[in-house]
Amino acid sequence: MKREVLDPTTEASGQKLFAAAWRDWHDSHEARRADRHGFLAVTHLHWLDEAAQRLAGVPGLWQVRDDVVHLVLGPDENLLRDGDSLNPEGRGADVVFEPIPERGGLNLVAGETVFELARRGGAHLIRPRSPHNPLLLGYRGTPAYAPEPRYVVPGRFTPFDVPRPTTVGAAVEGIQHVYEAPGAVSFELEGRQLSLTAFNGAGEGSLLFLFTDATSGVTTYAANRSLTVAAPDPDGTVTLDFNRAVNLPCAYTDLATCPLPPAENRLPVPIAAGEKIPYERQDLQ
Repeated sequence: MKREVLDPTTEASGQKLFAAAWRDWHDSHEARRADRHGFLAVTHLHWLDEAAQRLAGVPGLWQVRDDVVHLVLGPDENLLRDGDSLNPEGRGADVVFEPIPERGGLNLVAGETVFELARRGGAHLIRPRSPHNPLLLGYRGTPAYAPEPRYVVPGRFTPFDVPRPTTVGAAVEGIQHVYEAPGAVSFELEGRQLSLTAFNGAGEGSLLFLFTDATSGVTTYAANRSLTVAAPDPDGTVTLDFNRAVNLPCAYTDLATCPLPPAENRLPVPIAAGEKIPYERQDLQ
């Protein structure tokens, strides 16, 4: 059989295009991460419970009753929701929020600060997000491996007979997350046959993978990384581009409740691709 001879000029051009596409994608991802009210802007993590309490830097008196969040605003206190005042007459107000679904939430605003009211692990929380947070102002970007085509691998999605509720731990002690796993993806990497349990992604039909590998805690963040892929083809084919593996918010701040990978997603091979340990964590080592 005659061996095909690759044109080095064409090969080099293809690598440049591949690297440029990756840089465009990563620049866009970094811009979202560094948004003035993104996760780097979080200043506090407040947990709500049945005891009425005032929270540092948050207007009002907060309480959870019958799994519903209640807020009492004084005459000189106000928050905006979707641009509308929760204390329109300035005399004080009692506000009852609608039930918040798991991993759901809403944003309230006072001045330049956005207050995220959310539900995680069955509990309610408030996270103020200030564009003046030192973590955001000092953000230097995230180091990453140079993109390598060999870390773009084909996979095969096999759906479970019934989607499986899968419980995983969290970056915050005592919290658990439950995700629906529609199936698993099998693939080959570094000469090994591997598999990852998939969760439903944010986009229609897309898949989300939480994983660690042999680089975790060495050159990449120890607890987790995530990878999102497009919906599988009708025959189950997917493309796993590990160059686009990214850090979750807990890699940057202890004020995050990020999920940990299920046990079966702790891969035994090194994946020297995607984002590395953030500078913020390196500085603490």
